[in-house]
Amino acid sequence: MPSPANNSLSDSQLQQYHDAGFLLQRNLFDAEEIGFLRQAAKQDRQLDQHAFGRNDGEGGSIRLSLWNHPGHGIYGAFARCHRIVDTASALLRDEPYHYHSKMIMKDAKVGGAWAWHQDYGYWYANAVLTPNLVSAFIAVDPATKQNGCLQVIEGSHHCGRINHQLTGDQAGADPQRVAAIAERMPLKFIEMEPGDVLFFHSNLLHRSDQNRSDHPRWSMICCYNAKSNDPYEASHHPNYTPLNVLADDQIKQIGQQQTSDDHDSLSFLDPNHDASARSLDDVNR
Repeated sequence: MPSPANNSLSDSQLQQYHDAGFLLQRNLFDAEEIGFLRQAAKQDRQLDQHAFGRNDGEGGSIRLSLWNHPGHGIYGAFARCHRIVDTASALLRDEPYHYHSKMIMKDAKVGGAWAWHQDYGYWYANAVLTPNLVSAFIAVDPATKQNGCLQVIEGSHHCGRINHQLTGDQAGADPQRVAAIAERMPLKFIEMEPGDVLFFHSNLLHRSDQNRSDHPRWSMICCYNAKSNDPYEASHHPNYTPLNVLADDQIKQIGQQQTSDDHDSLSFLDPNHDASARSLDDVNR
């Protein structure tokens, strides 16, 4: 069980999350740490080869890689560090376990949009009984309005799970209901610098525009489920698996080790073991 005492949240931060459905923590990772993650991701041939894309319904295409188990490399160092896991524990009010992670590759000029959706709109079908899940969106590149930063509807997690339907090749939330929610609740553009992390509730409505800028907007998203919310049957994402939480300084140690090794060591996770999706059909079901 992670120890929230290492990276405790204030009462106001907890209230912000439960009222708004999200909590933005600036500079959670420093430039050196996020530099290791960026270098690994953008040199990782297996990450690139494992990526898949689908039409966003707006003329663009989404590209991402997704895996179940955090692993022992730099991706796992971020997903298992106390800074992330302890925060997830405090927000879930329970022991978190790694549900999956993904790298969103919103490349310059060609990166597609995400339709309005809730993560629990997908995960409900995976035998997860309650929406007590949280995602940690780690900015690898700067995220701006110009390159398609995340947009959220503040407080929309209070609306409960919304029916989802196909938008292009994606499953998006019922547009009529989303429009009604957007009339009553504020839209926020979450602009971020590398190393910032946005924690958000699984029922929070969010989307992003296409990247029409000259700058990439890559991000890594680590998703956590509560131990007490263990799915009642198996799906393509894991049931409860205890996390081996790492000391925060392990990020730099693992990053330095990987960059000093041959580039083959910057590899993605074993696709036979950790590739939980090969298409958005798997992600959206």
